[in-house]
Amino acid sequence: MNSNIDPLTDEEMRNWPINPLVDMEKPFVDVRGSIQPLVDSLMKSAVMIESKAGSLRANHYHKTDWHYCYVIKGKIEYYFKKLNSNEKPQLIVVEKEQMIFTPPLVEHCMKFPVDTLFLTLSRNPRDQETYESDVVRVNLIDASDSISWKPDNE
Repeated sequence: MNSNIDPLTDEEMRNWPINPLVDMEKPFVDVRGSIQPLVDSLMKSAVMIESKAGSLRANHYHKTDWHYCYVIKGKIEYYFKKLNSNEKPQLIVVEKEQMIFTPPLVEHCMKFPVDTLFLTLSRNPRDQETYESDVVRVNLIDASDSISWKPDNE
C-alpha cells in the first residue's frame, strides 16, 4: 500500500453519511452573508474540477479513499453500486449546491449533461501516484458516447 494512504478505521467509517446525497446543514446567515458548512472530517485533498457537457469522470472505485463532491454550478448524473454487486447502478442527479458522498469500495461514475464546476474533498492525497495506487477502473457506465479519459489514452 502507498505510504501516503492511512488505513481505514472503524471510527472513521461510523461517521460516514448513510446516503450518497448528503443532507446539508443549514447555513449560518447574518448581515455579512452566509457560511455553508460542508465537511467536518480530516481530509488530505481539496480540488476544484471543471467538467464539460457530455463528459464522463470516474467509472472506478477506490480501495480506501472517500470523497464528498459539492456542485458549485451545473449538474452531475451520479451512478453508483456496491462493489461486485449484480444490481443495476443507481442514479442520483446532483444539482447546484448539493453534495454527494462516495465511500471506498463503491463503483461510481459521473456524467455531465451541462458544463459543471464542483469541489471534491477527499480522504487521501490527490497526487497522481497516490491516486492511481488506490483507484480501480471499471466499466460501470458505457463511455463510448461520452468525452472520457484513461491513463493509457496519453
